[in-house]
Amino acid sequence: MSEHSEPTRGTAEPLADGGRMDPATEVFVAHRNLLFTVAYEMLGSAADAEDVLQETWLRWVGVDLESVRDQRAYLVRIATRQALSRLRTLGRRKESYVGPWLPEPLLTAPDVAEDVALADSVSMAMLLVLETLGPTERAVFVLREVFALGYDEIAEAVDKSPAAVRQIAHRARAHVAARRPRDVVSPAETRAALQAFQRAVETGDLQNLVDILAPDVVALSDGGGLKRAVPRPIVGADKVARLLAAGLSSVDAEASVEPVQVNGCPGLILRLDGEIDGVVAVRVEDGLITGLYFVRNPEKLSRVERETTLSR
Repeated sequence: MSEHSEPTRGTAEPLADGGRMDPATEVFVAHRNLLFTVAYEMLGSAADAEDVLQETWLRWVGVDLESVRDQRAYLVRIATRQALSRLRTLGRRKESYVGPWLPEPLLTAPDVAEDVALADSVSMAMLLVLETLGPTERAVFVLREVFALGYDEIAEAVDKSPAAVRQIAHRARAHVAARRPRDVVSPAETRAALQAFQRAVETGDLQNLVDILAPDVVALSDGGGLKRAVPRPIVGADKVARLLAAGLSSVDAEASVEPVQVNGCPGLILRLDGEIDGVVAVRVEDGLITGLYFVRNPEKLSRVERETTLSR
């Protein structure tokens, strides 16, 4: 294997003599989905997470495996450092982003929803909460709360003392707790809200649309300057319902809505004339939609063409 190539999904893995993968490749492939999940939760971007995997691989192949006591922790440490560096670059990119920035949606397999903690951590609502953390706080929160790494391991990954990491983790937990939904919502409850939303949208019944939206619902749409989208958040059930009704009435193409699993939660893919036009994800509390997220930026829709495997 070249030192400048990375094992990629969907292709045969490079094999060492005898038809087996070499040890470095074998370990990397075994942890690949975990590393992608770590990077994605830190970045909210699958494209950037893939770049982090490439950078992690390039560093991993130069490591003396016999000197590594815990290979999983070592790989996570490399990926975290690369993700932190990229997160700061991504922050500068977002400053010039056109309109609201939303995470890149992923089409996920049903087994992600079965892991409640994982599904919650990659939900669009949670990723938006994580956006309000600083880079180091975000890394510490993700590694501690989602992947259950020890403070010593996290300290090595973020280049802080274990005592400092404990303080950062405490602050990050309090910050997230104040902004996340009060209760974990079951997939069935989210699905029911989405089905009611879908029926209201398809029938154009404005009142039914208002009824499924929380009074203080917030709607965000991300076109990235490439597709038409609302340039700022819309707040309030009446305003959001009228916006949706006006948007649908202006569409002159054949529209269809497909229920799917988006980021471990029920979501919708909107197609116009058979082509994917956008992805809808929601935040649900007490049976009502409190957050409505519509991603239309075509550069963020490649991961809804096929399932992405996530793991902890």
